[in-house]
Amino acid sequence: MRKYNISRSNYFYAIGLSYNKADANMRGRFCLDEKSKQAILNQAKENDIESLIVTSTCNRTEIYGFAQHPFQLIQLLCNNTNGTVEEFQKVAYIYKNNDAINHMFRVGSGLDSQILGDFEIISQLKASARISKKHNLLNHFTERLVNAVIQASKRIKNETEISTGATSVSFASVQYIFNTVENVSNKNILLFGTGKIGRNTCENLVKHAKNKHITLINRTKDKAEQIAGKFNLIVKDYANLQEEISTSDILIVATGAQRPTIDKHIIQTKKNLLILDLSIPKNVNENVQELEHVSLIHLDDLSKITDKTLESRKKQIPLAETIIEEVKKEFDDWLETRIFAPTIKALKHKLSDFASAELETQRKKLTDFNEAQAELISNNIIQKITNHFAHHLKDDSISTNESLELIKKVFQLEPSTKNV
Repeated sequence: MRKYNISRSNYFYAIGLSYNKADANMRGRFCLDEKSKQAILNQAKENDIESLIVTSTCNRTEIYGFAQHPFQLIQLLCNNTNGTVEEFQKVAYIYKNNDAINHMFRVGSGLDSQILGDFEIISQLKASARISKKHNLLNHFTERLVNAVIQASKRIKNETEISTGATSVSFASVQYIFNTVENVSNKNILLFGTGKIGRNTCENLVKHAKNKHITLINRTKDKAEQIAGKFNLIVKDYANLQEEISTSDILIVATGAQRPTIDKHIIQTKKNLLILDLSIPKNVNENVQELEHVSLIHLDDLSKITDKTLESRKKQIPLAETIIEEVKKEFDDWLETRIFAPTIKALKHKLSDFASAELETQRKKLTDFNEAQAELISNNIIQKITNHFAHHLKDDSISTNESLELIKKVFQLEPSTKNV
């Protein structure tokens, strides 16, 4: 695809870090809660950033936006997390313009997920875009790009088998329980935390485990009661957490807190206990492993466990990439047209001014001047000229930017703007 800048003064960037280079502890340092995301959006508006999307999940934290330099976005991230610029530089990535576009397509389509084919990220991207739009931080380009990524994601999910099997952390956690624990249906399971991963894990447990001994605890009890009511589960008060852990065989932690909510001191039971920590930052203190009867599994461990469908899902990657290229081509065509549309519009106005001036001259010269016929002929000529220029600008063999500069200079449409 032809290289071009998308904005006159800014570039489109994707900056962030993911499971690829950042471990759970480092991802935790750059994790964003809802309050931090809100702060970034507010600060972006104060700094005249025209468009920005912020996402933070268990396996990545990313900012997509327009800036003169990526440090503007990096600074927003570091100012609102516990991470430093130095730490960011060690584990992060920065993509610009076309590379940033490609990255969003791969992320949103589940090809860059910690578990191949995980489509939960697309709903998070959609939600982030909606929030940005409410803050007037979603320009036409970014909104169109997100919609294109959503389209690609839908097609990949429907036209490939890449989402078959354990393709989410919540499903992988349930699969791990089945593979590790005997008689799961008879075990006491405690789910602590009812965020998105917690809710999805709960739904998978109910669906696949056929277990009637699932208890929910959340700091905000009414949120747990909403989920429990849907699945007819037990809800206990946060004050009963230690007591409920003592009677549990399996503890799933998905609290989304910034510091550990579970440590060895709260575990008073002597029975075998499997703990799954599905949180970023980690919400279970590593010291629980000092207890001989406790086994701790983190979501990063779950992503390394391959299920029997993984190899068949990997075979679907080329088809998924083909679908992405098809959808991206449509987006690129729209973007290419959008880049030169203002110049074509200005050219049309300029030619119309020429025509109006010439028609006025002919009206004074000719006594039998045919107004309607003259207007029709001039409009047709103007349309043919602008169409000819538009077709020329769509030609992949020429430089769009250089041609735009020449058209602007020849017709004196506006002052020449280099590097647009």
